[in-house]
Amino acid sequence: MQFDDDAGLDTSQVQDQRGGRIPGGGVTIGGGIVGLIALVLGLFFGIGPQELGLTSEPAPGGTASSDAQVNQHCRTGRDANTREDCRIVAVVNSAQSFWSQEFARRSGTYTPASTVFFTGQVRTACGAASSAVGPFYCPGDRKVYLDLGFFNELRTKFGAAGGPFAEAYVVAHEYGHHIQNLMGTLGRAQDRRTGAGSNAVKVELQADCYAGVWARHATTTPEKSTGRPLISRLTQADIDDGLSAAAAVGDDRIQEKFQGRVTPESWTHGSAAQRQQWFNTGYSTGDMARCNTFR
Repeated sequence: MQFDDDAGLDTSQVQDQRGGRIPGGGVTIGGGIVGLIALVLGLFFGIGPQELGLTSEPAPGGTASSDAQVNQHCRTGRDANTREDCRIVAVVNSAQSFWSQEFARRSGTYTPASTVFFTGQVRTACGAASSAVGPFYCPGDRKVYLDLGFFNELRTKFGAAGGPFAEAYVVAHEYGHHIQNLMGTLGRAQDRRTGAGSNAVKVELQADCYAGVWARHATTTPEKSTGRPLISRLTQADIDDGLSAAAAVGDDRIQEKFQGRVTPESWTHGSAAQRQQWFNTGYSTGDMARCNTFR
């Protein structure tokens, strides 16, 4: 995965709260066994914690770090090729450029969503959360929340191959939830039901498909500032890394690892095979209309 060295990065799309403190104390989802239970339930890598009833009342965002690193260090595509945080900024920029142009092509209007970098814990319009829940999208404030430490855990704890595009897949999946929110389909996951055929699973699989759609167009979507794609190269090896990440966060893989057994009746995100299948559907067709997981 290679970025255009000379492209400018738009850091206004990312809020860097790493090192920030939450006023008033802790959060309602902690680490350790509580965090592990949240993982098994399928909260991580999805939508905001309040949507699954695991936090208390909504709260405002935390205090931003005084050392906003992305504003200092992430200026160009060259920075994205050398720094992880800058790489995520670039992926956010690329995803939003694509969806903005795709909505316009379909005579719609895309509303941008910020990504918030945090460490440890964060308050959102969906409630309070710790990094134990993994990356998530909060429809209440239309933001993606991400502790960059998750990417190391994705490899070491969940067995994904790792690599830059595995990280890009995670980010693109969360922006898939933002697309669902804009289109009015995200709410289908709020019926509190679980299981292989539940709306919760269908929502997550559709977000995987949307991630694949973006990936298909990532190297052909021009940036306004340069007229060239921000992502200049994406190989099959990169796609394979993304598929490895998709499989690693399948409900069956997670349950087998943390419970020692697979219980499809409690699935909220879909199996490893389903997640790979729907990412591939989006990637092979490049057509968001093919991402109807609700049929």
